[in-house]
Amino acid sequence: MGIARGYQRSQALAVAAELGIADLLGGGRRTVGDLATTTGTDEPSLYRLLRALASIGVFHEDDERRFSLTDMGELLRRDHPQSVDPAVRMFCADYQWRAWGELSHSVRTGGNAAVHTLGTDVWEHRRRNPQDGVVFDAAMRTMADSYADGVLAAHDFGTYDLVADIGGGTGTMLAAVLDAHPAVRGILAEQPEVLAGAPVVLDAAGVADRVTLVECDFFAEVPKGADAYVLLRVLHDWVDEDAARILRRVREAMDPSARVLIIDAVVGPPNEDPLTKFLDMMMLVSAGGRERTEAEWTALLEETGFRLESIVPAGPGRAVIDAVPAG
Repeated sequence: MGIARGYQRSQALAVAAELGIADLLGGGRRTVGDLATTTGTDEPSLYRLLRALASIGVFHEDDERRFSLTDMGELLRRDHPQSVDPAVRMFCADYQWRAWGELSHSVRTGGNAAVHTLGTDVWEHRRRNPQDGVVFDAAMRTMADSYADGVLAAHDFGTYDLVADIGGGTGTMLAAVLDAHPAVRGILAEQPEVLAGAPVVLDAAGVADRVTLVECDFFAEVPKGADAYVLLRVLHDWVDEDAARILRRVREAMDPSARVLIIDAVVGPPNEDPLTKFLDMMMLVSAGGRERTEAEWTALLEETGFRLESIVPAGPGRAVIDAVPAG
């Protein structure tokens, strides 16, 4: 029953995020009446929402119907350095909700549920709906920031002069790499509308003077001359045919001594690893890609002219997959 009713918790959390409740509680506990007035909501209904979320640890309710933040709830604040607010709003956005509602279409046909229900893929949907794109980019920054320590511990980027982050969003991961290794320079290759948000991220990290911004369609061409090419949560968005196209463009840009570093999930053994396996379901219904096993990563790399060197865990649901040009 807990599994069957799981959507109720996610939607309740999404509404609290939409209303900015965690930010309102940032200064201390407040009455539900005060919160209802500030948010323009129905007080009895807001109370029912908040007490439900308090029962699972997001907020804390005292004996006088006043609410405050728990340690978990602090992460919902939009000003928290590791805020999950954009990720909550992205995962529970209407277009995602509608795609998951058509899961049976994907299972029955193998087709993409988002395309089936929205009439376009999620990338084009976000281009047509810029606010959804803003939330998505913010969620990617949050996730990249949360990955950084594990990735830096799993791989020594200090051995490179030039690191190219392909499809690297607004540069959060690249900024972490350069901040940890002051002698390293970077290339951030992305679509122009995404790159527009990169300067503020790179300036805040103090690394903007070491990064070259390159407008890029990674299906057509990627920048040449880097020592390492990073693909952070890029290839899982695409079916094998499209992922292979991206890898071939990277291979064409690489010198023989360069390497590609794929930061992605590796599907665990049977009856384990729900994190990755449900992420794989999200790829099925939303982005249209897939998570891959070690054998599937090996085959994809060999097909595109690479040899797998190592797979090093870099945190829950992610690893650094290190490969070099074959031969």
